[in-house]
Amino acid sequence: MSAQHKIAIVGVMSLDDFKKHTIAIAKGDYKPKKDEPKIWFSSIKSLAHVLSEENRHLLKLIIEQKPQSVSELEPLTGRKANNLLRTLRTMENYGFVRLNKSTEKRQGRSPLIPQALYDMVDIKLNFCFA
Repeated sequence: MSAQHKIAIVGVMSLDDFKKHTIAIAKGDYKPKKDEPKIWFSSIKSLAHVLSEENRHLLKLIIEQKPQSVSELEPLTGRKANNLLRTLRTMENYGFVRLNKSTEKRQGRSPLIPQALYDMVDIKLNFCFA
C-alpha cells in the first residue's frame, strides 16, 4: 500500500453505545486512540447504503476525473444533478467528501466542486462496546 492513500477509518456501533462512547469522551473518562474510527455508522446496513457500489463508483470518478462541478458529474454517471447532490450531501455529512464553492465569478450560484477526502476505507466492527 502506497503512503499516498488517504484511508477513512469507519466504525459500526449501535446508537446507544455511540451515545455512551461520546459521553465518556466528553467527560474525559475516555480518550480515543489515534487509530480509532472518526466516521461512525449505527448499522452495517446504513454503511452499505452510503458506500454502495454506485456510490463507490461515484467516489472513484471524483478521484480520477476531478470534476469542477456537480453538473460535470452528470454525464459521467448518468445521474441528474439533484440526485447527485443529494448523494454527495449525505457523503459530506459522513465526512467522505467535501463540496467546495467555486471561486470563479458567475451569475447565480457558484458551482460546488466535489472533492473525495479518502480513497480507501478501513472498517472496524466491535462486537462489544469498550
